[in-house]
Amino acid sequence: MALFSGPFLWILVFMIIPYVVMISVSFWTRQFPLFVPDFQWGNYAKIVLDPQYATVVLRTLKIATIVTVVSSLLAYPVAYMLVFTIRSEALSNLLYMCVIVPLWVSYLLRAYTWKIILGTNGALNSLLISVGLIKEPLSIFLYNQTAMIITLVYIFIPFMIMPLYAVLKNIPRSLVEASEDLGVGPFHTFLRVILPLSMGGLVAGMTLTFCLSFGDFVAPVLVGGPDGTMVANLLQSQFGAALNWPLGSALATLVLLLVLVVLQVSSRFDRAGQIDLR
Repeated sequence: MALFSGPFLWILVFMIIPYVVMISVSFWTRQFPLFVPDFQWGNYAKIVLDPQYATVVLRTLKIATIVTVVSSLLAYPVAYMLVFTIRSEALSNLLYMCVIVPLWVSYLLRAYTWKIILGTNGALNSLLISVGLIKEPLSIFLYNQTAMIITLVYIFIPFMIMPLYAVLKNIPRSLVEASEDLGVGPFHTFLRVILPLSMGGLVAGMTLTFCLSFGDFVAPVLVGGPDGTMVANLLQSQFGAALNWPLGSALATLVLLLVLVVLQVSSRFDRAGQIDLR
């Protein structure tokens, strides 16, 4: 019992209690400059009825979904190459380390890198000018949703590659060899053997990438521009400049519920795609 008391106490103090406090405050009433304990649904009604909140939530869902899809399309070939194409294990391990090394660098530094690349005087404009495609720097590369998607894909794609690499690494080579011995080509071997067995890693990577992208608030500030506000930026403003903690708590509660729904759906997909290899 004592062995489990420490982890349970940690979960209770740092997860359960904060969530309970957040949900309780979401029903409070704001009477500037204080918050009055109450039980009313006004904060939730404002979020549902005010179109600006729905717009931001839908925009956040769209961006997070695009980032997840693009990351999966880019990450799967990389993970597949590291496991099945590169014969040298030393080279494969070295390239895998190159994938995860960016995670050791500050998040802000990685985001600022793309701000420098996409900026008016950045590397992309300089390259286009040097090859003669444009005569003066363009401002269309920065402060828009496309710049946000590029930045978020770069930042979170390691979280897609890592679970894919792990699950592909554990696929028994005997299954692939048996498929080849039966005369099945590489493409159909991938579709019928490798892809089904790697669905667990793909679902895990997509879940991580979606949740991290959905809750990001730094990239919209650095490269997003006026139409790049996401739900995390609303939360920051409600708890910061607006000093409306009850409304911010209500918005955070809805975000939490949405993330829990995503986790539940991904869990069902994961269980449905599991294949018993015993």
